[in-house]
Amino acid sequence: MKGISCRGNHICFGRYALQALEPAWITARQIEAGRRSMTRYARRGVKVWVRIFPDKPVTVRPMETRMGSGKGSPEYWVSVVKPGRILYEISGVSETVAKAAMKIAACKMPIRTQFVISGSG
Repeated sequence: MKGISCRGNHICFGRYALQALEPAWITARQIEAGRRSMTRYARRGVKVWVRIFPDKPVTVRPMETRMGSGKGSPEYWVSVVKPGRILYEISGVSETVAKAAMKIAACKMPIRTQFVISGSG
C-alpha cells in the first residue's frame, strides 16, 4: 500500500482523535475492540466516533482443497488504512482521560498511532 491518506485525515466531530501512522488492513474485530475499550474507560458523558469502516472482504480457501474450483468464501472484513487517517474521535471528557482512553485503543491496533488534538475550539 503506497501513499498517504487524502481523505479522512482531519478532525471533524470530536475534540481529540487517534491517527494512523502506518498503512495496514484493520479488521472489524480490532476496530470494535478499540471502540469498546475507549467507551469502557471513559464511562458516561463520552461521545465516540469511529471514522473507519470495514468494507473489504477477505476470502480464505478451505484447507486441503485442490487448485481451481473458484474463490473461497469471505472469512472476515477489513478497513484499508493509510498513514494520516483518523481512526477514532472522542469528546465530552478531559484531555487526560481522552489520552488514556486513546492509548488503550491504540494497543488494540496492529499499527503505530498518534494522539491528536483539534485546533479549533
